[in-house]
Amino acid sequence: MDSIWNEIRKIADENSGFIKTSAVEAAGISRPMLRKYVEDGRLEQVRKGLYVLADDLADEFALIQLQSTKAIFSYGTALYLWGLSDRTPHRFDITVPQGSNISRLKRDNPTLRCHYVQSEVYDMGITEIRSPQGAMIRLYDKERCICDLIRDKDKVDIQIYTQAIKDYFNTKADRRKLLKYSKVLGVEDKVRTYMEVL
Repeated sequence: MDSIWNEIRKIADENSGFIKTSAVEAAGISRPMLRKYVEDGRLEQVRKGLYVLADDLADEFALIQLQSTKAIFSYGTALYLWGLSDRTPHRFDITVPQGSNISRLKRDNPTLRCHYVQSEVYDMGITEIRSPQGAMIRLYDKERCICDLIRDKDKVDIQIYTQAIKDYFNTKADRRKLLKYSKVLGVEDKVRTYMEVL
């Protein structure tokens, strides 16, 4: 029985399928063992210092957040995760505070669309949900997503926009939270109009 391999599998199980070099070293396993398992076809390197088991598919959502703790899924990506869009995202939308250095994240993930917000509103509406592959990931709640959509209507695909607004108001919408966010984000009048119409 390969006890080192079992330890590596345990690290993967505890970290949404990912194995960081630092976690392996903390467990007392040397870096050359990682190289050996890659050569044997048991591990696959997905980023510098980051591996997955070769028979596992990397969870792209978890991978992005593993690379940046500031990355919050937003806009079309969050709408998809909430079931407010049936369009599978080909680009991941993330929001980070202004001034964040995410150049490495953008380099490693060319399909990222990054949105920068003032740090005062960055935390508003952050929640957690399971990704389609089961990892816990951070994203904005439905109300924050709707406010962001309304605020940046000209930058959003009209079909995604229309579907998300209609679907949101057809579900159990948290109108109080929506109005609270809309005040802070400067879209209260527009939100009130939608509430009256829908």
